[in-house]
Amino acid sequence: MTETPVLLTRDGPVVRLTLNRPQRRNAMNASMGDALDAALDALAADRESRVVVLSGAGGHFCAGLDLSEVGSQASEAERLVAAERRNHRTGQRFARLSALPQVVIAAIEGAAHAGGLGWVCSADIAIATADARFCAPEVRRGLVPAQILPWLVRRMGRSAATRMVLRADVIDAAEAARIGLVHQVVPDATALAAAVDAILADLRQGAPMALAETKGLIAALGALAPDGYAEAGARAFARCAAGEEAREGIAAFQQKRPPAWAV
Repeated sequence: MTETPVLLTRDGPVVRLTLNRPQRRNAMNASMGDALDAALDALAADRESRVVVLSGAGGHFCAGLDLSEVGSQASEAERLVAAERRNHRTGQRFARLSALPQVVIAAIEGAAHAGGLGWVCSADIAIATADARFCAPEVRRGLVPAQILPWLVRRMGRSAATRMVLRADVIDAAEAARIGLVHQVVPDATALAAAVDAILADLRQGAPMALAETKGLIAALGALAPDGYAEAGARAFARCAAGEEAREGIAAFQQKRPPAWAV
């Protein structure tokens, strides 16, 4: 059966964008990336919709990059090129989601790890269920959180972001709300749907052009990161992804054992 990695449905002015690889906790692979690019193209040109609700299928939001695709190329040169391209494109997708004229709501259940945090933080409003879990585990895999780091810093400040990406532990929804990673925590999926509906009702009171222009003014307050950061981050990610640490870290993760450096 052909996988449909991203679902896009419309209900009047509301678009629901669903990451749809539930068997992989909605981890991002190449086919999901292509589908997201197409969806973001459509949304950027859409002047009828006013809100985008981003969620994940199957009880999880997004587990980040599908690590089965990292380092799968034959040579180190091929791994470097592929990893740099993949990482840079991932960062571009976060920026494009943030720049959409629609208000973007992230509705989070289950895992929001690694690149999943990029979606959380590039959304305008983030709501999580009490069982949601958040983690930036890259350094434990021999990788770096290159493209999510500026979004984490913008959302919750440098100090909290630094602790999160260096310690790389899992935090619960209550802690995520305390440090500003999400705006609201609700008990379960039913309450999440109700909270999203309440926000939609509030947003319908805002004039469409005024909402879009307000988002533009927020973006104009300052750049997310210095010029050249995205490229430097992609190169750093590629160097790590092509190295021995990433091979060991990813293998350890897949085999559910500690990596060699943690023993």
